[in-house]
Amino acid sequence: MMSGVLGITDIWTYVLGTVAIVLLPGPNSLFVLSTAARRGVRTGYRAAGGVFVGDGLLMFLSAAGVASLLRAYPPIFLVIKYAGAAYLGYVGLTMLRGAWRRWRDRNDPAAPRLIDAAEPAAMRSPFRKALMISLLNPKAILFFISFFIQFVDPTYPWPALSFLLLGLIAQVASALYLTALIFAGTFLAAQFSRRRRLAAGATSAVGALFIGFGLKLAQG
Repeated sequence: MMSGVLGITDIWTYVLGTVAIVLLPGPNSLFVLSTAARRGVRTGYRAAGGVFVGDGLLMFLSAAGVASLLRAYPPIFLVIKYAGAAYLGYVGLTMLRGAWRRWRDRNDPAAPRLIDAAEPAAMRSPFRKALMISLLNPKAILFFISFFIQFVDPTYPWPALSFLLLGLIAQVASALYLTALIFAGTFLAAQFSRRRRLAAGATSAVGALFIGFGLKLAQG
């Protein structure tokens, strides 16, 4: 088998596949978009940072052989899957709680105008939230188990370089996509800062989607 570029067997197939997977709607991208829309570009990048770190850890674990462990012992993956489903449901319920606060205070001129003031304390750490969503995201885990490692030539003498290049490609694709989502959310952020009803409605919709993600994972 040909090593290709730094031990990657078919780099362009990997690039196209990675872009397609990154563009699929999922909890990571939805959380970053909703965070940027509610709280602005800077906070959106804090959430994106959590996604980058989480994906980086998954890449490292895959290179270290954890992917093989999960394939060999499916119950371990099931535990992660249900933990991820429960966490997504928790995030969704927390968002609904924040939406209710904004709706309740929509006509109160004395209520704080900042989005952060209406958020539950649990939602004021977007980096940590995004990190947990990324680490417990079955789609990301399956990507590194069934797709990521398939492009590494096992005969290549320096497989760490192969994993490094594959990880860099995935992170660049993710960074470009999340950046587009963050800046697409700037207009929404300006609208939400002035219209509490709109902010409450949008947050409720996103919270419901997260609960839907969790239920789908639990049933799948």
